[in-house]
Amino acid sequence: MRMGKSKWLLFMLGISILAVAAENNQKKTETQPQPTMEVKKEMKIEPSNKTSEGYNLKFDANKNYTVKTAEVNGKTITYRAYENIVYVKNPVDVNYQTINIYIPEEYFKGQSIGKYNEKTAPLFFPNSVGGYMPGVAGKPEVDKKTGKENASLVALSRGYIVAAPGARGRTLKDEQGNYTGKAPAAIVDLKAAVRYLRSNDKNMPGNAERIISNGTSAGGALSALLGATGNNKDYEPYLKELGAANAKDDVFAASAYCPITNLDHANEAYEWMFSDVKTYKKIQITMLDYNVERKYTEGTLTADEISRSADLKKMFPSYVNSLKLKDKKGKVLTLDKNGNGSFKEQIKKYYIDSANKALANGTDLSSFEFLTIKDGKVTDLDYDKYIAYMGRQKTPGAFDNVDLSTGENNLFGDKTTDNKHFTKYMLEHTTVNGQMADKNIIKMMNPMNYIGTKGRTSSKYWRIRHGAVDKDTSLAIPAILALKLENLGKNVDFASPWGTPHSGDYDLDELFTWIDSIVK
Repeated sequence: MRMGKSKWLLFMLGISILAVAAENNQKKTETQPQPTMEVKKEMKIEPSNKTSEGYNLKFDANKNYTVKTAEVNGKTITYRAYENIVYVKNPVDVNYQTINIYIPEEYFKGQSIGKYNEKTAPLFFPNSVGGYMPGVAGKPEVDKKTGKENASLVALSRGYIVAAPGARGRTLKDEQGNYTGKAPAAIVDLKAAVRYLRSNDKNMPGNAERIISNGTSAGGALSALLGATGNNKDYEPYLKELGAANAKDDVFAASAYCPITNLDHANEAYEWMFSDVKTYKKIQITMLDYNVERKYTEGTLTADEISRSADLKKMFPSYVNSLKLKDKKGKVLTLDKNGNGSFKEQIKKYYIDSANKALANGTDLSSFEFLTIKDGKVTDLDYDKYIAYMGRQKTPGAFDNVDLSTGENNLFGDKTTDNKHFTKYMLEHTTVNGQMADKNIIKMMNPMNYIGTKGRTSSKYWRIRHGAVDKDTSLAIPAILALKLENLGKNVDFASPWGTPHSGDYDLDELFTWIDSIVK
C-alpha cells in the first residue's frame, strides 16, 4: 500500500510524539521512584457481628464461634474461635478493621491452664503489620515458612486468650481512589481494638487489664506506640470518627521486635552507624497474596548520597545529647561532634553482651576477627569492623528520602497525596518538590514524643528485641527507646540477640516466660 507524502509526514510525527511521551514517562519514573505495593488478590471479609442496625460491639461468648483443635508440642489443644469481628461502629475497611478472638475451651468449663483461669488469663494482642502495610487479623496456625507453631498458637497452649487485630496500612484506597490507610490509621485501629476488648471485659473470659501487645518491625513500632500513648487525647478525634468503644486503650505490657520507630531521627541514627559503609544491599517490599515479600538489589552510594550521609551523621549527636540518657550506673550517655562517646560505647556493650550470651550457649565465635575472646569470654569488639561485617542495607535517607521513595514516605501521605516528607532536612533537599506531612501526625507516630509526658497512661512492662545483625534500622533507635523507659523507672527487658537479622517471634519460650513473670 502506497502512502501520500502528507500522510507519511503525519504518520512519522505521530511516532515521534509517542516516542517523546514514552521517554518523558520513563524519565519521570526514574526521577520519582515510588514504593511498589501491589495487592494481587481481592479480599473480602464477612463480618460476624453485623446486624440490621450496624456493627454490634458487644461480645457474646455463646454466639458466632467454632470449636477448633490444634497440636502444640504433641499436645492437643481445644479452643473457641470468634473471627471477623468488626471492632468499630463506623469502619473504613472491614477487611482490616476486624479482630479474631481465641479462647481455650477449658475456661468455659471452670478449668485452669497452668496458673491461669477464666478470670485471670492475660490477653495476648499480636498485630500482623509489616512495613506499615495493611495487616489482617491473625490466626493461630503453623508458620508456613518455619514449620513451627506461631505465637498465637503457642499462647493458646499456655493458657492465654488471643485477641489478634487487623489494621489498615499505607497502600489502601477506597472506591473513589482516596488513600485510607495513611498515618495515623494503623495505631488508631489498634487502639480501637484495645477499646473493644476493654469494653467487653465482663462479657468474655480473661482479664482486659492484662493486655500484652506484640509486633515485629513496623508492627513492633506500633506495639511500642500502644505502650507509650495509652488514653492520650491526640488520638481521640480519630477514634470517635470510627465509632470506637467508649473505653480506655492503654495496655499492660508491650513486646516489640525490631521496631522501626522514632522515624523523626531514624535517618540520622542510620548514618551515624553506617556512614563508613559505601555499598549497600537494598530491600524492596511488595505484597503477594497478603503476605509481605522482600527482594534485594545491590549498589554503591553516589557522591550525593555520601554527602547526605555525612550531613545526617553530624546531626545525630545533638539529638542524643538532648535526651540526657543514663546507663544503669547513672552515667550520662553522650556523643561528641564526631559521633564518639559514652553512648557509642553503650551500643558497643550491647553487642558484646550479645556475643557473650551466644558464647555461653555454646556458639562458636572463634572465626570473628572483630571479637577479642579471653578465657572463654568476649572482652572487646572492634566496632568499625563489626559494622562493616554487618553491612549497609539502606541509602541516605533510609526512612525519609529526597525522592520520596521509602515506605515511610508512603506512610506519611494523606487522603490525596501518596508520599510526603517528615523531616526538615529532606524537605529542604527534596528532588521531587515534596510536601511536608502534618506535624501532629508525625508526632503521633513516635512513642518518644509521649514517654515521660503528662496526659497518657504508659505500660509499666516492656520487652524490646533488635537482632545483632539487623540493619533495617540502627540499634541506636531501639536502644534510645529502652534507655528512656529505664530512666523513667519502667521495667525493661532489652537485648540484641547474636546473629539475628530483622525478624520477630524467634524466642517464643523466652517471650511467654517473661509474660508469665510479670502477670501477677
